Amino acid sequence: MNSYNPQNVINGTYGELWVDGNYLAQVTALEAKVTFTKADVNMTRRLMKAQKVTGMEGKGTIKLNKVSSFFINLLSDDMKNGRQNSFTIISKLDDPDALGAERVVLKDCTFDELTLANWEAKKNGEESIPFTFSDWELRDVIGKEGTSTK
Repeated sequence: MNSYNPQNVINGTYGELWVDGNYLAQVTALEAKVTFTKADVNMTRRLMKAQKVTGMEGKGTIKLNKVSSFFINLLSDDMKNGRQNSFTIISKLDDPDALGAERVVLKDCTFDELTLANWEAKKNGEESIPFTFSDWELRDVIGKEGTSTK
């Protein structure tokens, strides 16, 4: 892309999120990343560390305004009974001024922790829920060189 118009920068205000088909209107942010796991490779006559990719890891965080006990209801009983659930998270980012939309499906998501209480006087309630995932699918992407799949 040689240039773009400022209005084409995608804005997170137009983000949406679903957890196992449940739309979460209270979401304020989502981050999901895939990182390589690596092992060191020792090599003679070389001072710099070399590495070999040996796997990948998916991690993310959902941030939301605290307006319900959605995650307490979703996770509490299973956590108390030592059961691990797996969820599907769908992220959609569809700014009307952008060159397209992005929709990503995160698969085999497991939440890392459950906050039972976290509040402070004169402060709006927020939640931050970390998770891991083991697969993903790209449903919509903003195409190469500004083309759109929208």
